[in-house]
Amino acid sequence: MRATRIVQKILAQYEGDTPGVKANLCRMLMHGKLGGTGKMIILPVDQGFEHGPARTFAANPAAYDPHYHYQLAIDAGLNAYAAPLGMIEAGADTYAGQIPTILKVNSANSLMSGTAGKNQAVTASVDDALRLGCSAIGFTIYPGSDCALDMFEEISAMREEAAAKGVATVIWSYPRGEAVTKDGETAIDVAAYAAQIAALLGAHIIKIKLSTDHLMLPEAKKVYEEQRIDIATQTARVKHCMEASFNGRRIVVFSGGAKKGADSVYDDARAIRDGGGNGSIIGRNSFQRDREDALAMLSKLVDIYKGKA
Repeated sequence: MRATRIVQKILAQYEGDTPGVKANLCRMLMHGKLGGTGKMIILPVDQGFEHGPARTFAANPAAYDPHYHYQLAIDAGLNAYAAPLGMIEAGADTYAGQIPTILKVNSANSLMSGTAGKNQAVTASVDDALRLGCSAIGFTIYPGSDCALDMFEEISAMREEAAAKGVATVIWSYPRGEAVTKDGETAIDVAAYAAQIAALLGAHIIKIKLSTDHLMLPEAKKVYEEQRIDIATQTARVKHCMEASFNGRRIVVFSGGAKKGADSVYDDARAIRDGGGNGSIIGRNSFQRDREDALAMLSKLVDIYKGKA
């Protein structure tokens, strides 16, 4: 399959990467209904680790089965499917080659005490990703946590190994922890900072949350006001986060968060599209709906990113 000019232009911005990494990025960018457009929709299913099985899957019991998610991503024509080791292993053979996969190599859980510090355990390896035919590894960092420096060092080492073996890296960059207020987790200055950190750590794809117009950091607030940085709308905030991601030289996808109404999901996608973002990484808002509703919603999201809705 010949890469489109749009995809070739994106790949050209990764100047320090090997053909192996670029091939895997190309594989994801060219796959599915958005293939070749430079836009992406990824299905992430790591919430069972993060939140527990009932909170994650009871709303749609069919989703307890790992095969359900592989098939949903394939039937919806998504670019990739991301999950922890056990989920990927449970369907890797049946669905080999049918959907690019991203192995989530670290995870947290909600059974930890509140005093444990915001951190994640490394639960899989680059060699696991190679063994399972994955296009990328996925790793969460928590800027603002007292454990953040350890997480930065972990992904720096894993990213180096992955790149040497031709595997791309996706970084979930979620501000969280002792230095960040609850409102600050989605503040625009903190969100843009989180995107910049992921880019500087060498992420090929950056995953961040959509932000609010709140400004948490006093010194940053002064600059936003002095420079009159536009953060009034979601579209403007997406644009600013893209600026923070090497002025759009890195692929950035935005998470869907907790389940909400379909219209809100569509509004988010339009803001991402109009702000120059690369797409959505949408889990609970898809697999917590029944299959037909999820497929209809994902189909409309594809149309939105194609400029048809």
